[in-house]
Amino acid sequence: MNAATLFAALAAREGVVLRGASASWSAATLLEEVAALSALLADCRVLAVLADNGLEWVVADLAVLHAGRVHLPLPAFFTQEQLAHALDQTGADAMLTDQPDRIEALGLGFSNVATWRGLAWMRRECMPAALPAGTAKVSFTSGSTGTPKGVCLSADGLLQTAAALVTTLADLPLMSQHSRHLAVLPLALLLENVAGVYAPLLRGAEILLPGLAQLGWRGMAGFDARALQRVVEQEQPHSLILVPELLKAWVASGQRMPDSLRFVAVGGARCDAALIEAARRLRIPVYEGYGLTECGSVVSLNHPGADQVGTVGRPLPHVRVEVDTTREIRISSPAFLGYLGGGGKVKTKVFSTGDLGHLDHAGYLHLSGRRKNLLVTAFGRNVAPEWVEAALTAQPEIAQAVALGDARPWLAAVLVAMPGVDTTALNLAVARANAGLPDYARIKAWIASAPFTSGNGQATGNGRPVRTAIAASHAEAISTLYGNKESRHVVL
Repeated sequence: MNAATLFAALAAREGVVLRGASASWSAATLLEEVAALSALLADCRVLAVLADNGLEWVVADLAVLHAGRVHLPLPAFFTQEQLAHALDQTGADAMLTDQPDRIEALGLGFSNVATWRGLAWMRRECMPAALPAGTAKVSFTSGSTGTPKGVCLSADGLLQTAAALVTTLADLPLMSQHSRHLAVLPLALLLENVAGVYAPLLRGAEILLPGLAQLGWRGMAGFDARALQRVVEQEQPHSLILVPELLKAWVASGQRMPDSLRFVAVGGARCDAALIEAARRLRIPVYEGYGLTECGSVVSLNHPGADQVGTVGRPLPHVRVEVDTTREIRISSPAFLGYLGGGGKVKTKVFSTGDLGHLDHAGYLHLSGRRKNLLVTAFGRNVAPEWVEAALTAQPEIAQAVALGDARPWLAAVLVAMPGVDTTALNLAVARANAGLPDYARIKAWIASAPFTSGNGQATGNGRPVRTAIAASHAEAISTLYGNKESRHVVL
């Protein structure tokens, strides 16, 4: 599978392909727009796109593919520091954005030279970055540290992922040429980019592209399920993709789904089996999958006819999944070329995921945990707890800190105050730490604790916190924090 195959499929299409907030485009119109923008990219190396969901985002993505250049999708939830890091690391020399003030404020030399379909067209002179041969897209993780890692991906590998999804779901009614996919996640997230744009284009579906605010997004840490419900009722889509926290908010609203909906994929973070069952009681046809950026976004997927709740489905045909003797999941994927600054192309396609699990006798993949401490929130954001803890303990009022929140909608912390520091001072200290973190890595609530020591089993001999012991010691208080509905829906 390659880009030529995708564009050939588009050329054979009739009827509406994309429908945005104010226009609907046929395949012919889309290809004309792609060709026109592709010509503008002749002297560019890397095009960064920081923009809302819409027709323009898809055109930019396809134009980069058509021109053989490199696309750098930038999530709007990145901090200024993370944006600067991504732009510097990739040597991006062109930019399309609906937030030009943010880009100019970075001081990286970008200047506004024109306007393209309402987006600022910005350019700069800079040194090229060393990218693995064949890189078509650099997808940055959501930032497990302050400097997120850039994953270099091939066009053929990404399109093989999309084609594998089409093949796997080929027998479903939603595969008809009259089906509609509603893009709910930000297009800058690889999951929606591959499974919500490339795959529907290949299978002949129409893609619905409302703006994120219309869908209910209130920043990456907040979501209005009622807004999503209104869009779904109005547009009557056949498929969409969610992360667990969006599904949870939708289920909590208690509204039943329209009959049009045939397939809802949920991924990006661990999803509790009870949530899937609750969703299905509301006629939300939800199926859990699993994937990583390095593997082109989707590795395995449950679907009608091959569904086992509590697993993340069977691997798609384009990947090979194995489990080593330590129970770590290892994946062979054609998409992964290496990391930025990794010294060139990777020597092997086998990627060690850091996830623990097993394949059962029927070929379904079960996940059981993560090898390292990395937290994955219910919004699918990766957060290294050490990063957040460093921001907290940098405050003079906080002596020790442990961040929590794996599979939760927001982060909490267990804090040890310096002597004489009261609750008011701790609140102010947490607020200062949060100010330097992106919204998905901020502490929403905290618990005061006695010091973590080797004597009480909550620290090692050299002072490192023993996370499992701390979580167990405060299990009841942690449960109370996350069980407080009023607190849980507050967005920082």
